[in-house]
Amino acid sequence: MTSAHATELLLFTVLIQLIIMIAAARALNTVFRRVGQPGVIGEIVAGLLLGPSFFGHFFPELSSTIFGEKPSQALVVISQIGLILLMFQIGSNFEFGHIATARNRKALALVTLVSVTIPFALGLAIGYASAATFAPDINQHVYALFCGVALAITAVPILGRILYEFGLNRHEIGVLAISAAALNDVIGWLMLASVAAIASASFAPQTAALQIGGVLIFGLLAFFVLRPLTYPLLAKFPLKDDSIPPNLLAIIIVFTFLMALCTYKLGIFAIFGGFAAGLLFHHDQKFTEAWRRQVGQFVLVFFLPVFFTFTGLRTNVLGLNTMLDLQWLAIILAASILGKIIPVYIAARISGYDHVQSTLLGTLMNTRALMELIVLNIGFEMGFIPQKIFTMLVIMAVVTTVMTGPLLRRILPRMGHVIPKGIDA
Repeated sequence: MTSAHATELLLFTVLIQLIIMIAAARALNTVFRRVGQPGVIGEIVAGLLLGPSFFGHFFPELSSTIFGEKPSQALVVISQIGLILLMFQIGSNFEFGHIATARNRKALALVTLVSVTIPFALGLAIGYASAATFAPDINQHVYALFCGVALAITAVPILGRILYEFGLNRHEIGVLAISAAALNDVIGWLMLASVAAIASASFAPQTAALQIGGVLIFGLLAFFVLRPLTYPLLAKFPLKDDSIPPNLLAIIIVFTFLMALCTYKLGIFAIFGGFAAGLLFHHDQKFTEAWRRQVGQFVLVFFLPVFFTFTGLRTNVLGLNTMLDLQWLAIILAASILGKIIPVYIAARISGYDHVQSTLLGTLMNTRALMELIVLNIGFEMGFIPQKIFTMLVIMAVVTTVMTGPLLRRILPRMGHVIPKGIDA
């Protein structure tokens, strides 16, 4: 087979995969929004249905013909680029001025602390208790540490989309939640990097300290050096007919990818570079709205379903076929849900929020889906967790996110918040 023919065959295969993934994600996005769920949950379910949990189980030969034995590198790269652009959009779309108040600064620190440490401790306990049953061939310390990290994660991208769909993206509690989730996930990625170092027998306190120092320096440079430069940049390339000029769009995309490279080298994953880049532009609301119209919708419709399908192809819900499997699934669900909501609720109450606001914050911080799925895929690839635990944690990620929509619809009217209607997401 010639190189040109191989390229054409790869293109043909990828196009078929993209057609199926995008169509399925959009169809279930529509269905789930009509039943009161955030559309992104439908997209996640679409990804799971395309994997061995449904399509691969009932039509194994057809599934293997279309998707192969494992996802192609082309799909992996496409999904990662999409996540970086999505994180830029989320970072640029939030107003973080609320964090300037003393109460919110106190709440941010306390909520971040409890939303990481308590779920991590519960996950650690689950890891050690279940190691002999599910991971006898994996280093039990690495396995337990990874379980702790998995329970500690909160999903910034999906939380951002949920906040937008419910009109909370500029609300005080919404801003606090996304800020705490961002810190939560940076800490989570540092913890994940430490687990990887321990697994490779290369962990050293000096290395961890250097990594944390690098993250802090990156944040300071972004805020004090790069952020001021965005003002003259946006002034030099003003919007035309409420659209971003091509030159400005190219500059920002290149800049975002450069930021992604920086955070990748710091060991906290490239997508956080996208989030950091977006934060630098959040002060210009007209720009962020234009970005969402020109780039954001394409990212949500084209890129994100690729990642959800990539995860779905590795998840086999039908593989949990014993009573012991279901019992451990129930334990993981209980620990992950209660370990997030209750500590965050208590932290919010201590910080001066009322019962309804604290409940809302705990509910939002329980959202895990996308970041959880990213972490789980990394852990699975690196051999930190076995197939069954991977599946249980994927289910946990979906369940904790599915809960959010119905709970918000019960909580928000009690605090006088009107839920927007007809949002296309």
